Amino acid sequence: MIPANTVNAIRLPAALAVLALLVLWETVHPFFPLFGRGPHATRDRLWHGARNVALGLLNGVMVRFGFLGVWIAAMAWSREQAVGLIHWSALPEWLSWMAAILLLDVWTYTWHRLNHTVPGLWRFHRLHHSDRQMDATTANRFHMGEIVLSSIARVPVLSLIGCSVEQFALYEIALFAVVQFQHANIGLPDALDRVLRVVIVTPHLHKVHHSVVVAEQHTNFSSLFSWWDRLARTRRLSSDQSAIVFGVDDPASIR
Repeated sequence: MIPANTVNAIRLPAALAVLALLVLWETVHPFFPLFGRGPHATRDRLWHGARNVALGLLNGVMVRFGFLGVWIAAMAWSREQAVGLIHWSALPEWLSWMAAILLLDVWTYTWHRLNHTVPGLWRFHRLHHSDRQMDATTANRFHMGEIVLSSIARVPVLSLIGCSVEQFALYEIALFAVVQFQHANIGLPDALDRVLRVVIVTPHLHKVHHSVVVAEQHTNFSSLFSWWDRLARTRRLSSDQSAIVFGVDDPASIR
């Protein structure tokens, strides 16, 4: 079993490196104007990013000390008892890695969609959607209540999947890199975005998901691989990305 510190040590530097690159990209070539063009634009951007990242770090500490050990124990129990879909299927090593990543991402899609359809879950998840200036730091903006509930739900899911700690760590690294990328205030050339979104969730797809329009919010639930939305018929494209307004028009929204 890999120690919890090892898993955390792999994920954190990778996440910070991707975030730094995306913030630089947003600075050099943003898709939307960076908090206007007034004298306080830089200050507002720094304050916005600092709040989102601070919230992400707080949630990360809570997960590290409250749930990571439980997740690893659940995966160890699954391995020792030969419980879980991967153990039951007796797949070759390379195929078990593919199956683990896909199954973990199916769960992420399912959980995300539940957060939009179950009122009690949406109460927490709408904090993420309430960001009016979406950028790479928005990937860290989650209510602690949502993180606690998703962390608890992961315990039986990890046992049922039967993935290894190594497979889980790889998925987490890939997931968070793509999640930061899709939230970034950047625009890709249409041809490149079309190619990438065949496989992963791109900024084009995720901008639609963060639209203030409710019908658009309840689409594009995929987080890493984009094909779940095509299979579930929850995929939606936008003909004019520049016209999208971010946020939640709801007076009861958590801000």
